[in-house]
Amino acid sequence: MRGCLPVSRQFSTLVLSILLSACGGGGGGGSSTQNPPAGDSGGSGWQQGVFLPSETFAARCVAPRSGTDPSTGRAYADVAGTALDEKNWLRSWTEELYLWYDEVEDRDPADYEVLEYFDLLVTNELTETGARKDNFHFSLPTDQWQSQAQSGVAVGYGFQWAIIEARPPRDVAVAYWDQEGQVGLPPRGTRVVTVDGVDVVWADDEASVDTLNAAFFPGTVGEEHTFTFEYADQSRETVTLTARALATDPVQHVRVLGAAMGRKVGYLLFTDHIATAESELKSAVETLAAENIDELVLDLRYNGGGLLAIASQLAYMVAGEVPTSGRVFEELVFNDKYPETNPVTGEPLQPMPFFDTTLGFSSLPNGLSLPALNLQRVFVLTGASTCSASEAIINGLRGVDVEVVQVGSTTCGKPYGFYPTDNCGTTYFSIQFQGQNDKGFGDYPAGFTPGGTGPAGVTGCQVADDFSRDLGDTAEWRLSAALSYIETGSCEGALASASSFRADEGALNAGGRDVDARVLKPVWYENRILDTRGGR
Repeated sequence: MRGCLPVSRQFSTLVLSILLSACGGGGGGGSSTQNPPAGDSGGSGWQQGVFLPSETFAARCVAPRSGTDPSTGRAYADVAGTALDEKNWLRSWTEELYLWYDEVEDRDPADYEVLEYFDLLVTNELTETGARKDNFHFSLPTDQWQSQAQSGVAVGYGFQWAIIEARPPRDVAVAYWDQEGQVGLPPRGTRVVTVDGVDVVWADDEASVDTLNAAFFPGTVGEEHTFTFEYADQSRETVTLTARALATDPVQHVRVLGAAMGRKVGYLLFTDHIATAESELKSAVETLAAENIDELVLDLRYNGGGLLAIASQLAYMVAGEVPTSGRVFEELVFNDKYPETNPVTGEPLQPMPFFDTTLGFSSLPNGLSLPALNLQRVFVLTGASTCSASEAIINGLRGVDVEVVQVGSTTCGKPYGFYPTDNCGTTYFSIQFQGQNDKGFGDYPAGFTPGGTGPAGVTGCQVADDFSRDLGDTAEWRLSAALSYIETGSCEGALASASSFRADEGALNAGGRDVDARVLKPVWYENRILDTRGGR
């Protein structure tokens, strides 16, 4: 697994297929100095159901750090400790803050390594659909978390993979480029036939799976892997790609698409709620506002989430001041020990508002007024990779009666989040709260469904992802369907052809299957993350 979460914690249905893990850490992450052999401390003094405060063990480390924490500017508080101290901290911290703390089996920490023990501090309960209640439990080396979350820099080739089918016969293609306008990269929809001599479509042995994982998700700068690509015209090319440290461009293809029924339509692709998105979203909305658009198509199909405050900012920029003033974007519900207090900040529980200013995440100074489109409805393009903070945009806007029209497929279903917490050089991510909108709704563990029924059903259209066209192309199925809806006011007529497989478009489309492509990213891009600065 190359240091990532156990398969059961990621995608339990994938057996002897690509173990699609881009976590760069997870359950087995961290350095070897943090994981001495189990039982290294002798007897643990463990008593089932008896917990000392987590602060008793905080920052007592096998490998204490010296110097200054770059994220706070303060000296590290680490002192010499043992692996047992680190595990006892995890045990008490989980008992205090984990949303489902009363569903965690209390095990003797002496029997496990540090990160192995963390993996066990999780509920094993299932949802009504039979899925695991918590698939979002992971850890990362702290320096890696700080670097990638704040800068958007990650190791890769300059584009993201779409996993259309993960089990043989596999189907893996290029989804989109990390930065708009790059030269020399394979276009969207380009399929991968072989990787380092391994048949991507049919290989099913463990060694081949490891080879595929290593190539699709390189771990270090400078790695070289050889890919055979198949293009839309069925021609093939074999190229060697070198992994690089690349900055992600989270806002792309900002444009006005012309008029539909006399209404000017704006479009933007938003892929990651990372710190750099703050300034890019502000600029994008200023551009669209200057064009006086009447409608917005917000493409979130590959946006797994990230910083929740940026979701709040974007929701404000869509809706404007009138529907959002004094209203709740998201209210955090912690476990039953904390009905009135935020257990992380220690402050009284205060819902997250619709932020109408910059918050200091990006190069922009804190406190600048954000622009607004003042729209009464928004079209959101979604897929199986639309998760967490992206779902919060949908839920938050619906909570203040901004109409959301959803086009695409059901979102991933992740109404939960956490505060990343560092201890001894590892940052832990453990579910601590559930988010609810201004109407008190936050129960969508099975995702939002376009045209679906019940509270998580959203007005809209089920439309397959179209890999034969670029994102932002008005003929691309999902965008075309949104434009048709603007013209007709429904999913009937022209939309029917967009929601079914078009064999004449070639074999690069996922529309002929009862699956939606997944774009797998580092797990810190696929969650609802709060920043303790200013309660954000």
